[in-house]
Amino acid sequence: MACQQLSSHSAIVGSEEHDQEAIDELIASLPQTKGVVGPFLSLYQNFWCPTSRIANVIAFQRHFQAKHKDIVLASQPKAGTTWLKALVFSVVNRSRFDISNTPLLTLNPHELVPHVESQQYRNNPRPDLDSLAEPRLFATHIPYPSLPECIKRSDCRIIYICRNPLDTMVSSWHFFLAIARLEGQPEWSLEEHFETYCQGKIWYGPFWEQIMGYWKESLERPHKVLFLKYEDLKEDIVGQLKKVAEFVGLPFTEEEEEGGVIEEITKMCSFKTLKDLEANQSNKVLVINTKVEKRSFFRKGEVGDWVNHLTPSMVDRLNSIMLEKMSPFGFEFKTC
Repeated sequence: MACQQLSSHSAIVGSEEHDQEAIDELIASLPQTKGVVGPFLSLYQNFWCPTSRIANVIAFQRHFQAKHKDIVLASQPKAGTTWLKALVFSVVNRSRFDISNTPLLTLNPHELVPHVESQQYRNNPRPDLDSLAEPRLFATHIPYPSLPECIKRSDCRIIYICRNPLDTMVSSWHFFLAIARLEGQPEWSLEEHFETYCQGKIWYGPFWEQIMGYWKESLERPHKVLFLKYEDLKEDIVGQLKKVAEFVGLPFTEEEEEGGVIEEITKMCSFKTLKDLEANQSNKVLVINTKVEKRSFFRKGEVGDWVNHLTPSMVDRLNSIMLEKMSPFGFEFKTC
């Protein structure tokens, strides 16, 4: 059954032509702010969505048909998305591919697990997704409350990864700056990006709303939402990968563990291995209304790089926001 989730701002019904007119009117009515790269952001369903993607999001909400074995990977931009895609793809497809013939050798993780709102629904409000191998893998940056209702109601699994906002903010600045330079757009300072980040006027932000949405759902329905932290993956990748495999119903067998399968996957999906692959050194992949250089997804992959960029006052301000918005729900990040 297709999802039927529409904006609270407007009821979008009728013919396709009428629908498009209604969507255009809805988008025109939304509060807007200038995005850090190119397009404006619009406040849609209480999150700042790239204006050019709202129609894609609506199509996803309305027409996506969830299957019980689906796996949805969710995150903020630059919070460990690329790594999570590689890891989960490898876990789910380990009976089809081994390290010698994995598609990761020739394709970027974003090509293997496309984002629904920026890739799969980009040019078609009703893409054919039925032919995808099961379990189907999808990725999104959309906050939990705005996911299609059929995803929430079905038995499909959601894996969310977050990262310390101090590092996410720095990483996103570098990433969007690279895109701006690629497109010949004006550059902006770290201070300008930091201010926007703290205001919550970032892609799919505010960041605290998105993180808390998935965090609270993982507490209420741990069988439905697995909540991961980038820092925990860096600290104990084997333990975290076993948790992922069990969550999606494909636990590692004793034979696989003794045979070093987990270690093979973690090595294949490591930052160094993926970054050094020729497939990620050249060419581009479409993710943000433009083709982004694949190497842009691999900068440092470190925990705590924020100490090399942020002033003490910046750190204090962002920590205060996290304390106010997240601590009341029993959530915190480790500090270094």
